[in-house]
Formats: sequence, structure tokens, C-alpha cells
Amino acid sequence: MCGIAGFLDAGSRETMPYEALLSRLTDTIANRGPDDAGAWADAERGVALGHRRLSILDLSPDGHQPMTSASGRFVMVYNGEVYNFADLARTLEGKGHRFRGHSDTEVMLASIEEWGIEASLERFIGMFAFALWDRETRTLTLARDRFGIKPLYYGTQAGVFLFGSELSALAAHPAFGAEIDRDALADFLRMSYVPAPRTIYTGIRKLRPGHALTVCRDGDAVVLDERPYWSLEATVAAARADPFTGTDDAAADALDAVLRDAVRLRMIADVPLGAFLSGGIDSSLVVALMQAQASQPVKTFTIGFADAAYDESPHARAVAAHLGTDHTELTLGSADVLSGVAQLGAMYDEPFGDSSALPTFLVSALARDHVTVSLSGDGGDELFGGYNRHLEAPRLWRALARVPLGARRAAARALGALARRPDLVDRLNASAPARLRVRTPATKLAKLAGVVAASSENDVYRRLVTVWDAPEGIVRGGQATWAPPSAPWLDALGGAERMMAL
Repeated sequence: MCGIAGFLDAGSRETMPYEALLSRLTDTIANRGPDDAGAWADAERGVALGHRRLSILDLSPDGHQPMTSASGRFVMVYNGEVYNFADLARTLEGKGHRFRGHSDTEVMLASIEEWGIEASLERFIGMFAFALWDRETRTLTLARDRFGIKPLYYGTQAGVFLFGSELSALAAHPAFGAEIDRDALADFLRMSYVPAPRTIYTGIRKLRPGHALTVCRDGDAVVLDERPYWSLEATVAAARADPFTGTDDAAADALDAVLRDAVRLRMIADVPLGAFLSGGIDSSLVVALMQAQASQPVKTFTIGFADAAYDESPHARAVAAHLGTDHTELTLGSADVLSGVAQLGAMYDEPFGDSSALPTFLVSALARDHVTVSLSGDGGDELFGGYNRHLEAPRLWRALARVPLGARRAAARALGALARRPDLVDRLNASAPARLRVRTPATKLAKLAGVVAASSENDVYRRLVTVWDAPEGIVRGGQATWAPPSAPWLDALGGAERMMAL
């Protein structure tokens, strides 16, 4: 990963040299890019772009950022990878473009010169967040990949437009006002993260996935225009209008071809490459497709835990042995895991309470000693309906909908009261037949109590993904606002499809 940061000051009020101010911003995200740092500024126009680089493609100075396009019109800072850059480069060379290096950054700039920003975004396959200054129109454009894999924060503070890969970069600017958004805090307690487009700070937003934001000066003010360049609704509609009609075997073959190509593109790097391997379906499949296309054993990494109840390393070890990977495994005790807690605040600069935080940090630290880039199985459950709720929630709602809401709410109160007696629930669970026992039974019972009281299928989903259902009782002056969006195209989907789309 790399890091980007910068600002557009409509009033040009800064007394500190822009390059020095940029250094303050980019120094906060040096961890994102330890290999190189760069800055570009036009004080007369009030614009400054900064970059911290983790070198993955074209390790030479030809990949240095900020990078200026061949014509000199565009200047860009960029975090991510555009995986189809080689194909784009060949097309652009056929149109007369020439490249001094072989970085995807240079290809992106040539693409924007040839086709424009929006048409280029439609061509880019990858994960990215970038800021582009157009010297001709004097506009700044921010863009983020379709699924929001790469982070990008922005906001106007005291007349200065700020942006960065992390909130800490924005906070380093003198104009930044660190006012907590109490509604965002309530949303955090409900979801265990702050849902986009909010952030924990008032007036600062996450650029939404699949969107581009144009920023320009209007006197002493900045004007923002955020618009989508990609539509999930249109993508879902196209898929539903042309469903796959082949056999199960033909579907498996077609899916194999799509996934194989996707993995191949993501293996292009000028640095050592590996993969996180948990032993589950998603990461095992990614590693299998990597190994099938690699000329030597793929480096795989697994964190194991001394507590057997939470240890999945034997599954990963078996997959690694079957595929013949170069496998590295580290087993940790509870003290080792807890030692990482103190570092989480520096890693996530807004509240993040997901249980994945520590294991992800630990396996990343292990892998970084051996490789620069790692693939993972993230996103598989969302794309392929891998969570229990995808199948159970529609089935549960069909049963619940037959019972009057008043009766269900009474049952929910009784279940909730029982869930508040975890000692009793644990005893009941232990006395049940082995096939009926569950892990963390009190937590699951509390979740069930909430679902039983749901008023609709959409409400079932909201309650299943909710961590704390009444955050307003804890956050003074805060109101949780997140709810699953409702739209005709979403409502037309079946229960499992709707949850996957959400």
C-alpha cells in the first residue's frame, strides 16, 4: 500500500511553505510508504499533493510520485494497483503514447489524457484511490475503486479542502478541527465500525466506493461535486437479466476461469508475493489458483493460537501440504495476542471494533518479514453468500412472519432476559446433545431475541449485523442513523440476494 495526502486552500492563507506543510501530512502516513516520499505544490493555485510510496511495480525512480503526465497537464498521487495496466499500455501505445517506465501510475495518466477521467475509471480494473490535479481546468479530482478497497478521506475545514489515505494525515493540517461526530459514534456502537460515508469527525467523510469527487475554487470557497462512475444497481440488473443457464459443472468451469484470471492479474509484482492462508474455503481457493499459476512454491502465512477452540492452523497446514506451498506458521498465546491491543489505536485512526483487527495485524506482521504483498480471501463470503445469515435469515423470516408481531415481541423479551443469565445459558448448552451445542450460546441467544422482534426481512438483516441495538442510551446527544438502504431494485431481490448486495 501507499499513502496520499494533500489540500486545496481557496484563500491561499498558508504562511508555511507548502512542501513543509505537506511533509507534516505525509509523515503521519510514512508507515504506508516506507520506500519513497514526494511532494508537489502550486502555491498560486493553493493546491498541494503529497505521496508516500511502497514500491510494488517499477521500483526505479520512474515510478516516483507525484507524477506528471506526458503533456504536463495532469499531476497525480495514487495508492493502489490497476491490474490491467499492461493491456491498457499496449492499447495506448497503439495510439501513439510512449512510456519512460513500466508503472501503472504512468499508464493511468496516459489513459486519462487519452480518454478522460470517467472513461478511464470505467477501464481500470483494480483497487485504487487517487487525487488528480488538472492544470488546465484548475480542478482537483479524487476517485476510489468500485468496492472501496483503498481508503480515502476528505473534508473542508476552515476553508481548506483536505484529503488523505488516513484521518491522521488530515488531522496534521493546522485547519483541521477534531470535533467528534456523536451520531457516528452511535453508529460505531451499533456496527463496531463507522459506516461510510461518515467518519468519527464532524465534516469529514469517506469517499464512497465507485465515486469520483471534483473540487474547484469559487472565490474564497471550495465547491464539491461527488458522483458515481459505477453502479451496483446496474451491475445487479445486468446479471439478473442474463443469468447463467449452463449445468453445475459448466458453472464451476466458468467460475474457475474468472477466478483464475483475477488471481493471475493480482500476482503481477516486482517484489516478493505471498498469501494469507486460514484454511477456510476462500483463502484456500485463492492460494490453490496462485499455486496452479506459479513457477515455484507460493509463500503462505498462518497464525495459530494456543487455545484449540480458536486455532484453525491445522486446516491451513493441511491445505499448504496438499498444494505444496512454502508455508510459515506462528502459534501465539493469549499474552502475545493482547500485546497487539496497544498498537490498534495507531493502526486505525477512527474506532474499529471488529474482531478481525488483531488476527489481521498479527498475520500481516508475520508475512512482512518475508514478502511485500499478500493476497487474501477477503470478500468471498459477501460475494458468494458464505455467512450463515444468507441462508438462515430468509428461512427464519418466513417462519416468524406467520406469528403476530405482539407475540414475537413478548417472546423476544423472554429470550433477552434468559440471555442476560450467561451462566444459566452455558449450563443449558452443556446439557444439550453434542450436535445441538453452540459456541458463545448467550451471545447467540441475545441475537436471536433481537431477530424474533424484527418487523420485516430487511429488519432481520439489520438486527443480525447489529452489535449493540440501542447506542443512544450510551452516547449522549448521539443518534445512530445507519440502516440497510431500501430501494425498489433491492426490494425486488430475494432475501439472500438482497443481503449479498447490501
